[in-house]
Amino acid sequence: MRKVGIVGEILVEIMAVEPGEGFRSPIALVGPFPSGAPAIFIDQMARFGHPCGLVGCVGEDDFGQLNIDRLRADGVDVSAIRVHERAATGSAFVRYRPDGSRDFVFNIRDSAAGQTTLTAEGRQMIAGCGHLHVMGSTLSAFGLAEAVEEALTIVKGKGGSVSFDPNLRKEILSAPGLTECLGRVLAATDVFLPSGDELFLMTEAKDEMGAARELLDRGVKVVVVKKGAEGAAWYDNERILTAPAFGVTQVDPTGAGDCFGAVLLACWLQGLNPTQALRTANAAGARAVMVKGPMEGAAFRADLEAWMAVH
Repeated sequence: MRKVGIVGEILVEIMAVEPGEGFRSPIALVGPFPSGAPAIFIDQMARFGHPCGLVGCVGEDDFGQLNIDRLRADGVDVSAIRVHERAATGSAFVRYRPDGSRDFVFNIRDSAAGQTTLTAEGRQMIAGCGHLHVMGSTLSAFGLAEAVEEALTIVKGKGGSVSFDPNLRKEILSAPGLTECLGRVLAATDVFLPSGDELFLMTEAKDEMGAARELLDRGVKVVVVKKGAEGAAWYDNERILTAPAFGVTQVDPTGAGDCFGAVLLACWLQGLNPTQALRTANAAGARAVMVKGPMEGAAFRADLEAWMAVH
């Protein structure tokens, strides 16, 4: 199996216990949870049994060790995670609004996460990967984007493949140079994994089928649109498939798209048929929303398959 590499932010997440508007008064919080979209993705990839590694940076503190311990225990190659001697581990404070939307307060740019570069250990790990996964959230910070593009050059230069999840939140859309960077990554992408309207960020077409066709004509091999409770759709040059979501009670949606993407990609790399890949990825997303904490719902493959057998 082709090893999957990813470059990106490693965070802890602190969550408000009750829904509300922002953080402008003292409230009850729960955490810290290991987090960061790239870390959630790669942890689910490892739990699904696919070889993988992460290039990142954490502080020399409890929050950093919390993340390293979790990733290592689940089978992620952590040899390229740098422990920064001065900067603190990145953080995200999140509060859900009554309508289900979220408010985030991020500390990424000025944290250890913002110091992520391709060190010698990082280049060595990426050189051993046959596939690179890219998160749009990582591209919003200039230094991290530079590291991602270097990793992309390494992987594509050896004939590897690339997947791309735009994963763009309102807090990062105004980052300087982001649009141009997104375009360069998309030009190298084999598997594109947008959520909802992210599909239209880089297309002229504004209907789903037309946008997917436009991306396929530009060289993307597979477009998979994540639709949350409405399931997912698969587009390639041979077929269009849809798969319904599993009906579950949502506790916390954070990380569901990352878990979906990791399992979908593992299935694609392992040669599973698209129908099976979509259903398995939908199951991973469903399992993720049933548990509080961004990484806590990531499923081991045997548990996921057993759960699917009765649902």
